[in-house]
Amino acid sequence: MNRIQVILTIDTDNLPENFQEILIHEKEVIANWKAAGILDHFFLRQSKNGAVIIFKDIDEAKAKELMMTLPLYKLKKSVEYFNLIKQF
Repeated sequence: MNRIQVILTIDTDNLPENFQEILIHEKEVIANWKAAGILDHFFLRQSKNGAVIIFKDIDEAKAKELMMTLPLYKLKKSVEYFNLIKQF
């Protein structure tokens, strides 16, 4: 089973006034991915400046497409994609 790890870093220096509303919508999108069976893990970064998302059973192109639908994607400072192979 393939996995795609995505590390999203947001620009915390320029958060919009409606940031809390954006977070609510963000949680809905993440919940939909989980329900669809394509989200393996979701971690908030301890520094509170982003997240680590691990998708399963999709390719990198699809992961990039999905990431662009995240409300916080518009606030990105950087996004990194890593193709992983689950061993156990």
